[in-house]
Amino acid sequence: MALHLLCKDPESPNNGSPTLYYDDETHSYLLQGWRVTDAAARLAGITIPDHETIVEFPPRLLRLFPGAESAPQAGAPSPADEH
Repeated sequence: MALHLLCKDPESPNNGSPTLYYDDETHSYLLQGWRVTDAAARLAGITIPDHETIVEFPPRLLRLFPGAESAPQAGAPSPADEH
């Protein structure tokens, strides 16, 4: 498995996250973001299964996401497709 760095928030303090990766084994994306610390208030209307989580990232990261034409092509179902 190899994770490929696709984009990183250039305005992030300490050069950390949010960061978007592509996993060439599962053909899926991983988003490193900020933990939602006030989940009771902000996520009250969302049903989140035990095997999932929610991460937060700023709108400025969206402009750095690769477009569909330049994103890696999926050749196999992702783990999300199996749930």
